[in-house]
Amino acid sequence: MMNPKLLVVGELNVDLILNKIHAFPQVGKETIADEMDMCLGSSSAIMAANIAAMGVDTTFCGVVGDDYFGDFILRELEQKSVSCKHVTRLPDQKTGCTLILNYGQDRANVTFQGAMNALTISNIPFEAPANYQHLHVSSLFLQKGLLNNIEQILMNARAAGMTTSLDLQWDPTEQWAFDYARCLPYVDVFMPNESELLALTNTDSVSSAIEKVRPYLNMLALKVGRKGSLGLCGEQQLTVPAFKGPHFVDAIGAGDSFNAGFIQKYISGAPLEECLREGNLMGALNTTAAGGTGAFCNFNKISENIKDFWGIELSLS
Repeated sequence: MMNPKLLVVGELNVDLILNKIHAFPQVGKETIADEMDMCLGSSSAIMAANIAAMGVDTTFCGVVGDDYFGDFILRELEQKSVSCKHVTRLPDQKTGCTLILNYGQDRANVTFQGAMNALTISNIPFEAPANYQHLHVSSLFLQKGLLNNIEQILMNARAAGMTTSLDLQWDPTEQWAFDYARCLPYVDVFMPNESELLALTNTDSVSSAIEKVRPYLNMLALKVGRKGSLGLCGEQQLTVPAFKGPHFVDAIGAGDSFNAGFIQKYISGAPLEECLREGNLMGALNTTAAGGTGAFCNFNKISENIKDFWGIELSLS
């Protein structure tokens, strides 16, 4: 009997990925990419697809257009066992798309937001008691329909008995209009990466940034790239090293896969260190295949690869 536990609210788009670029593009010049892929994109959808592939009952709330990209996204999510019953299709909107240019281990993204701007607080299913155990929100700055109401969204989730997590992602406008003093008390797990936290707090060191947000935090799960992750909960602060991958394909969605691993353990009641370790493990696994979901076919394949790559037996609990 299925028991929905996780509700992911956020943007939906496809990723068009160009790999093995001969030179990074310059204005007025043309270059060649040897590989191209189209796959499920968006921070929110990648997290949802990957945590569902890990065995977590997952439902998505978002908006797509009534077009080919929308068909593709819904098909990809459903193949990963993500329920799309709260995904709205709007015939007057185009589905979002991100063009990703990978150059070595660096990349540049250009995003067309499209229908993702049409998602609002009214689309989110809040019942009390909640049908879901946990709410995860990603890419807030790409979603104008959510940004102004994020505090109320988090409060509504809390009132319905849900725990919450938030991954702001980068702000393309670099205005960082997120009132962390008001909102973070309603966030059970705050999940930025290092550069996002520094930009949000307008500081130049992780320690200074943490001191700015610490009074408002419940739990911090900070992604620090090749160094792994840093966790903070009350007086407890610890760093968990990254896993070295057997071969690197690309890092698209690695942070979202970290989120999936962390939240899977968090909602099962695991301690902070175990949550961070699982996040690091899933982030490393992500980089072994193209795109954000390529390494997350199903739980059996995930388990098999993790055992082959790192000798670790994967557990759902």
